[in-house]
Amino acid sequence: MSNDDFDIDQLILDSAKAAAEYDAAENSLEAYEQNQPDLQDRYALRRVKGLSTEMEDVSDAEYRQLRLEKVVLVGVWTEGTAADADNSMKELAALAETAGSEVLEALIQRRDKPDPSTYIGSGKVAEVRQVVIATGADTVVCDGELSPAQLRALEQKVKVKVIDRTALILDIFAQHAKSREGKAQVELAQMTYLLPRLRGWGDSLSRQAGGIGGRGPGETKIETDRRRINDKMAKLRKEIKEMKVARDTKRQERRRNSIPSVAIAGYTNAGKSSLMNRLTNAGVLVENALFATLDPTTRKTTSEDGRVYTLSDTVGFVRHLPHQLVEAFKSTLEEVSGADLIVHVVDGSHPDPHEQIRAVRQVINEIGGGDILEIIAINKADIAPPETLMQLLRENPNSFAFSARTGFGIETLIKAIESSLPQPRVEINTIIPFNRGDLVNKIHERGEILSEDYLPEGTSIHAMVDGGLAKQLESLKS
Repeated sequence: MSNDDFDIDQLILDSAKAAAEYDAAENSLEAYEQNQPDLQDRYALRRVKGLSTEMEDVSDAEYRQLRLEKVVLVGVWTEGTAADADNSMKELAALAETAGSEVLEALIQRRDKPDPSTYIGSGKVAEVRQVVIATGADTVVCDGELSPAQLRALEQKVKVKVIDRTALILDIFAQHAKSREGKAQVELAQMTYLLPRLRGWGDSLSRQAGGIGGRGPGETKIETDRRRINDKMAKLRKEIKEMKVARDTKRQERRRNSIPSVAIAGYTNAGKSSLMNRLTNAGVLVENALFATLDPTTRKTTSEDGRVYTLSDTVGFVRHLPHQLVEAFKSTLEEVSGADLIVHVVDGSHPDPHEQIRAVRQVINEIGGGDILEIIAINKADIAPPETLMQLLRENPNSFAFSARTGFGIETLIKAIESSLPQPRVEINTIIPFNRGDLVNKIHERGEILSEDYLPEGTSIHAMVDGGLAKQLESLKS
């Protein structure tokens, strides 16, 4: 046998041996993967067809779907009936889903008051931890506002992120704010909430410089963060104050011209924007989601007798609305507190519409609108239980049922709104020259025409007008 033949045979033997070793290793790896489901899942990841790594190729809905958090809801039932507690948890679940998460489980504990250290008792904390492990949840949402100490203690025990109802609502507002003013208001509210809850671990709480030469008086990292937040909050308040000037100017112009204003208020997702679109064709976003619209919309409309008035769609309310939001949105909520009439929209199909009415009235009282004339507009009459509608109509004297979807009761509601507008109190009986048609137009827009006739010397008008317009007409005679 030659050396060349020997080399070829040896090469064949080496190749066969290497192939056998490779097959054995591959079989061993496959058996290992089958006994390791976590690794198997990791290796099973594949690129999804049709999705690009460029963010502009992914819609907002798809992006939210990709980053869904898995949450467990936790509530403390301190008062009311079991149905009240269930309704509160259902609302929390709707808020969590609106924020872009998947609700896996909900737990309620019956207590006289929340536990001062962990919000829920130690036994329930252990149960929540077991539920988190069993479901694979990465967030716990509590149905209440937690103190910084409660938040920290609960996170340490359940080993996942913990947020409260206030943080959840602030997150929804941050997602839905579109205008410059709305974004500034939400950012201010978030920082007001965050400031007392700043916390850190390890180096985050140590002095900025350590070791030789770094000892002695100095700022900690958390103090630096706190100062920066305070500076940012001061800047935001200044910006909101400047934007408020423009809003106040428009409002004062309407008052100067004695144009009545109507504010549409109500619980979130009750149908305020749908009603606004029905009354004025405003084109406001309508979506079956909580806090879908945050930025107020004001539109001019005309009554059947020719009087001009404004309709304003305002931000939705919710039970336990965070005080940070009420403070930050004060310039927006002034549309409600400064209105001549409040149309309070109620969802008639909700399991507990009475609680919605109570929560909305509480916020209206907080912002100084408790004495304003109110119309209760009960929406979704087409799907609401008849007995609920009848009970609401009996309990609230100035109430009307309607459906923004079908149009049922809209005409009756419009007549009720127009008849509730403030009436001009000064009676005038004058002849206006034909070259002053602008005054005739103002009387039609701002007054109530009793009689009108055309004479050779001008237009004879008998009407009820406001004091400012009456002075203008009086000066015409002189």
